[in-house]
Amino acid sequence: MRYPFLAGAAVVVLTAALAACGSSSDGEHREAGDAKPSAAESPVAGATAGPDAGASAGPSAKKTSEPPKLPTDELTPATGSFTKRQKEYLVDRVPKGMDPAAVLQTGQETCDKLSYLVKVDKDTAVAAIVTGEVAGAEPAVAHLCTDHQDLVDRAALGYADGTYKNQQIRPGRYYAVTPTKSCTWQVTGAGGKNLASGASGSGKRVGITVATTARAFTSTGCYAWLPEGDKG
Repeated sequence: MRYPFLAGAAVVVLTAALAACGSSSDGEHREAGDAKPSAAESPVAGATAGPDAGASAGPSAKKTSEPPKLPTDELTPATGSFTKRQKEYLVDRVPKGMDPAAVLQTGQETCDKLSYLVKVDKDTAVAAIVTGEVAGAEPAVAHLCTDHQDLVDRAALGYADGTYKNQQIRPGRYYAVTPTKSCTWQVTGAGGKNLASGASGSGKRVGITVATTARAFTSTGCYAWLPEGDKG
């Protein structure tokens, strides 16, 4: 499910920006050609899949083996050359038979999206990583746009909509970045005891407290929660 956050102003900014932007982030120029991967070809997986992503496919889901990867010494573009950081990003990421430049472009586009979302609102950029709206952020940032590492670090502490239990719970104060008008949440303790719950009918920013005694936290329609003491 996609929320109005990226369906509105932010996605307009991204569309316009990416159409005009052809260079890589972090001061490094693209030297690997202009090949563009299709959605089906993109090997970059989301860095922040929801807590139940692995179970959502159900017991009947078939496991598919990953195709063999291109050896490191064969990671060369048709023309030009890769920088050291670009090649490090591509290691164990390019399926045999695919143009490495196409895979690199996927990572660079992730960096471009983050750069433009930061201009809109830094919390918005972090929330997009938390929910997976901007996929593949962690490896892209680690090698291609290291200036955005703080976004990835903050996203690791947030919660997307879903249900979290026991070890997934991190006590503290959180706020919903861009909740919808149907945003609801509940924090429960031992035996399912209700510790906190509520709804945001206005769609305005709301906060919650996840107590140290919490055993489960469920959120629906709230998009993403970030730690209150870690605002951008």
